[in-house]
Amino acid sequence: MPGRTLSMRTGARATLLVLWLLALAGLGWMVSQRLRVSTDLRSFMPAPTTPDQRLLMEQVGEGPGSRLLLLSIHGQSDERLAALSQGLAAALKNDRRYSQVLNGSFDLGALDAGLLPYRYLLSPTLDTQPLDQAYLADQLQQRLDDLSSPAASLLKGLLPRDPTLEVLKLAERWAPAKSPELREGVWFSPWGEALLLVQTVAAGFDPGAQQQAIDGIRRAFATLPGSAGATLELSGPGYFSVVAAAQTRHQADWIGRISTVGFIALLLLAYRSVGSLLLSALPIASAALAGIAALIVAFPAVHGITLAFGFTLLGVAQEYPIRVLSHRRAGEDAVASVRTLWPLLLTAIASACIAYLAFYASGVNGLKQLAVFTIVGLLVAGFSTRYLLPYLLPRRVRDVAAMRWLLRARTWVDRLPRPRWIPVVVAAAIVAMLALARGPFWQDNLAALTPLPPDLLQHDARLREALGAPDVRYLLVLEAPSAQGVLALSETLQPRVDALLARHAADALELPSRYLPSVAVQRERQAKLPDRATLQHALDEALQGLPFRADLFRPFVNDVQTARTLPPLTPERYAQTPLGQRLAAMLVERDGHWLGLGTVSGVHDVAALQALGADTHGAVRLLDLKAASESLVVDYRSRILQALAAAALLLVLTIALALRSLRRAWHVLAPMTLATFLVLAVERVAGVEISLFHLVALILAGGLGLHYALFFERDTGDAAEQRRTLHATIVCVLSALLVFGMLAWATIPVLRAIGLTVSLGVAFHFCLSILMAPHARQD
Repeated sequence: MPGRTLSMRTGARATLLVLWLLALAGLGWMVSQRLRVSTDLRSFMPAPTTPDQRLLMEQVGEGPGSRLLLLSIHGQSDERLAALSQGLAAALKNDRRYSQVLNGSFDLGALDAGLLPYRYLLSPTLDTQPLDQAYLADQLQQRLDDLSSPAASLLKGLLPRDPTLEVLKLAERWAPAKSPELREGVWFSPWGEALLLVQTVAAGFDPGAQQQAIDGIRRAFATLPGSAGATLELSGPGYFSVVAAAQTRHQADWIGRISTVGFIALLLLAYRSVGSLLLSALPIASAALAGIAALIVAFPAVHGITLAFGFTLLGVAQEYPIRVLSHRRAGEDAVASVRTLWPLLLTAIASACIAYLAFYASGVNGLKQLAVFTIVGLLVAGFSTRYLLPYLLPRRVRDVAAMRWLLRARTWVDRLPRPRWIPVVVAAAIVAMLALARGPFWQDNLAALTPLPPDLLQHDARLREALGAPDVRYLLVLEAPSAQGVLALSETLQPRVDALLARHAADALELPSRYLPSVAVQRERQAKLPDRATLQHALDEALQGLPFRADLFRPFVNDVQTARTLPPLTPERYAQTPLGQRLAAMLVERDGHWLGLGTVSGVHDVAALQALGADTHGAVRLLDLKAASESLVVDYRSRILQALAAAALLLVLTIALALRSLRRAWHVLAPMTLATFLVLAVERVAGVEISLFHLVALILAGGLGLHYALFFERDTGDAAEQRRTLHATIVCVLSALLVFGMLAWATIPVLRAIGLTVSLGVAFHFCLSILMAPHARQD
């Protein structure tokens, strides 16, 4: 009969295990089929509350500066590099991933054939020069000279339709204001590199899409004849986002592999059971898959950072099975053991969920995803540890309370003095350290968190200077009720901008009217175009004595006549051209009014640029994107701190109600609170400026520390049970230090901030939880 009972129990365990594994497989299949991973980092930025912050978020992702890739090719002769530049530009111009490709060569396709007659309305020539006999004669004589120059092959196809070369004038006007040196028809740097500017369609803050764009450039370059002996280098915000993501992923992967191996070795050493180790992984796997499934249901796309940080925050859940394994008595059924532990485990689970609820209250989409993932994961891990895992664990286990080293350790812990003044001393030390710490308390500069090496940033600065690429920090913002109002304001401002550039307040400042004049200016130029008879007469007079055929310039005359009756070119019509995307990035509608965005390069006198808007009643202002980003971070931090304050209050109430004693709640909450502030104080004394990532890490450390305090506060009067509590806590502390201690050695600032903060927090929480727990020495 006992054998039959044992067989039935074994069969029930096998059935439960198979059903659990099948449920995990089903969740895994659903996740693999429906998971859509987003990489847009703006998901982890708060919703902007001011116009400048909103503009910042738009420019960070969609602005022209953020979508620029800076390319350099070196390692060959100038002639060979020029050929590679032309070949790469030709390959990329037919690819929809790139909205603009510039390398200094003239591109007639920048203005399609249907818009060529508009050149007389777009070019400023007619502002100062009529199309009369004297001007045409001078232009034709210059074309005659040009035909004997190396540019003859280009001019032959263009001459009949455009003898005054308005298209070339527009191409020159639309080229970067500070263009590099031209050699072999393409741009070259002073260091002998062929240069290109590529504007991607993808947002600059989307590493996934930027990776595809960069891969496309590299593949196109690799297929060019002669590319094997040359080197292609890239830079720009999109490239930086790809490099940062790759570096973070690489370090997280190797740290994860090492810490996983160490964690497995630690559990094997602690419990000497491979079966228990494998079974204890089931609640964590369930938590991860259930958390992802919840994200799939609640959000259209899951951010990659959510998954990365979510798995880190789920480290709290690994303590649930560890507690069950450590607290089992020899011969005691696992179900009975976990039933005794469950009230404390449930309190720990609820408290951790409350802490992570602060992420959801922040209102930031990425943090809301993080909250859903971790809260669902913790609940699933906790309840599966309570209601599933005990039925699978082996019946015969080794009672850790009998370990000799644990007996000595518990004796030493019980002998530690625990004077009542410990909290006062620690609090005084915290206040002193915070008061003596030098430098800013908060880190508001997001650039300081970049994992990019200095040589990469220096290379970008060198290319940006050589190419005259727009500055990623400053924008000149023009505001008007309509798009035409913005263009008119831009035209009015242009003379003052030219004066500032002449005084070297900046290297270049590009306004929207550079690409599209206002309708009023277009109509003025249109009115200056001569009728067919007048133009033909002036042309016939200008051709006297020149070797051109009389009918050669008929396409020119036809274009002028067409231009006389064209409707003015509007931003909507212009948007259909290759250059229209450039204008669309500089001319945006918002809330019933329009903004013009002037890009700035090489700022030398910020005050002079700010003075441009002095008498415009706010219609013109210089936007410092760095200042706007810092204000956004400050707002972000304020919201998180407010959410944390609310979560802390809720946590106090939860602990007090669960323990039904303010004294017992004090023994749990006081060490957690002091340890949290002690971490802040130590990091500040060490010169660390506190960032948003430190706050995330403090929440994680607090969740871990809460477990330590809860179980140390538990006084069963049973010495063996107290040793089991110490064993479980030591295993939890060592596993946390193993994982996060590795992160503290990372070179990625974000990973290092999390690793250092959690490692310090775990150590301080452990020590203070022991020192501030009720004295429970047993002989």
